[in-house]
Amino acid sequence: MKNLIALLFLILVSLSSNLYAQTSVSGIVYDRESKQRLGEVQIKNLSTNVLLFNDSRGEFNIKAQAGDRISIRKLGYVGDTLTFTNQQALIINLTPAVKRIDPVQVYGRRSPDDVLKEIKRDYKKAFDLAQPKDYFTVGPTGAGVSIDALYSLVSREAKNARRFTQHIERIHEENIVDFYFSPDLVRSLTDLEGEQLQVYMRLFRPSYEFISKANHYQLVQYIKSKYEVFKLHPNLRPLRELPDIKLDVNQKK
Repeated sequence: MKNLIALLFLILVSLSSNLYAQTSVSGIVYDRESKQRLGEVQIKNLSTNVLLFNDSRGEFNIKAQAGDRISIRKLGYVGDTLTFTNQQALIINLTPAVKRIDPVQVYGRRSPDDVLKEIKRDYKKAFDLAQPKDYFTVGPTGAGVSIDALYSLVSREAKNARRFTQHIERIHEENIVDFYFSPDLVRSLTDLEGEQLQVYMRLFRPSYEFISKANHYQLVQYIKSKYEVFKLHPNLRPLRELPDIKLDVNQKK
């Protein structure tokens, strides 16, 4: 009994000494080139597995003790890892990860909004026809019906324009999902590569409704939770799309 009490006492002393050794350290993350503060940066104490994200001002606060390894990661930037040596504050500069296509040209990802603006500019007539118009007008001679508005409602050209713009809207929503649920982000959180990465992204592709409402932290948690499911079922594959079968209901026997 005395030996058990002594053992428990030693465990409590050890735990209290570890807690006492840990300190709360503050830090700020900057873009090395623009000197602007960076938000939504993943900060992880590799020694304790404590993970958090800094705020929109680039600031964070994490518990650590001397010798702990701190990992800093953000999509689009070269990650960094440092050793905590009881600094009063951590000032971190991340370098943008620029993908070079050739020695003189560098291409970045275009935002879905920029793509949509370009399509609207190129197909302005179709978008103008698809816009709803006022069917009743009021002029100097009194109220009346707008012939142009009625034409845009029933004409074949206007109907085709509405179908076209609805199709473009669906493409825009898919582009938004692709922009945020990107292979780079999934790879950085799961270490998946090649065919496994492609299978994972097809299996667990989130909906536009989720992407439009979720913040970065919620998206990260979604990817990680689905990765745990994927690890349990590594041979899971998406169902193949069924072929379209057209039946001639008027066919005579």
